[in-house]
Amino acid sequence: MKITRLRTFHAAPRWLFLKIETDEGVHGWGEPVIEGKAHTVEAAVREFADELVGKDPRRINDLWQTLYRGGFYRGGAILMSAIAGIDQALWDIRGKTLGVPVHELLGGRVRERMKTYRWVGGDRPADVIAQIRRLQALGYDTFKLNGTEELALVDSNARIDAVVARIAEIREAFGNSIDFGIDFHGRVGVPMARVLLRELEPYRPLFVEEPVLPEFWERYRWLSDGTSIPLAAGERMYSRTEFKHVLEAGGISILQPDLSHAGGITECLRIAAMAEAYDVALAPHCPLGPVALAACLQVDFVCWNAMLQEQSIGIHYNEGADLLDYVSDASVFDCANGYIAAPVAPGLGVEIDEERLIAAAAAPPRWRNPSWRHRDGSVAEW
Repeated sequence: MKITRLRTFHAAPRWLFLKIETDEGVHGWGEPVIEGKAHTVEAAVREFADELVGKDPRRINDLWQTLYRGGFYRGGAILMSAIAGIDQALWDIRGKTLGVPVHELLGGRVRERMKTYRWVGGDRPADVIAQIRRLQALGYDTFKLNGTEELALVDSNARIDAVVARIAEIREAFGNSIDFGIDFHGRVGVPMARVLLRELEPYRPLFVEEPVLPEFWERYRWLSDGTSIPLAAGERMYSRTEFKHVLEAGGISILQPDLSHAGGITECLRIAAMAEAYDVALAPHCPLGPVALAACLQVDFVCWNAMLQEQSIGIHYNEGADLLDYVSDASVFDCANGYIAAPVAPGLGVEIDEERLIAAAAAPPRWRNPSWRHRDGSVAEW
């Protein structure tokens, strides 16, 4: 079997799909993308195609190492995201060739169903109570919301109180009938992070995500020493070498590698194993499309420390299309009381509706991250 072609498709809301074709008619799907930089990642995929066309797609490990090591320069958001989508597609091909789901090739599942959560509140958190009530009626009991809007490096008591009041309202409305994580989204600087963590502690959030920007990973331990709230991070880390430093330093309870950013299934399995060695949980980051989610689930079902899976159904970014819109059989992602059952179809377990994807790719949006500014006019973290 030989790889014959790599095809990419841009599609709403902000996704890039990859199809790898072979001379035996078997194909695989991947999602190589950095949100807001899809065309840049696409260019990297096309450059990597020179190393892939004519090669045996079943030699996943060798191809991964060729892409990772062969270009001298390595790592980072763009290159690792390109490798990630390619890796997903290669695993999809391998599973389809053997007629089994990818998790069977990785040693078999350790659980029968995977817990998921739903996003509420949007970029600037609002209407959180009403959204939780609606999703609770569908059987969900775990949620995540952005904790804050713009926040200055050192901000006022009024801004801190507003964040805390929103979280207090959730706990008052629902008691312990739900769990929720709070995403600081890198919007909180080191000086305010410890203040907020202390103030939020009585409301017992499930975790606080990206308590500070990943550039300041060395402060995770300092922050965790001052709070009982589990800290989570990892969506903006791209290889096991980055995660190595975080695990060695301590402070993080939940690692959140993204299988479309951190080297795909192959690399994230290594990251998950490293996390388990430190008794750290795994909760893959995935505000993306159906292939990315399918890849995450394959890893979730073979990693004992996987505890929660993000998924993008109804997420505030999904304008123009949603997770299930490009899927031929949406039942593969059916949630029962917030759990998704182990996939049984060969490969990644999801098949893309190519006709619909081609139509969407004819006029995709050019999505860019929002540009935020502080009240003084300086650039704010989104």
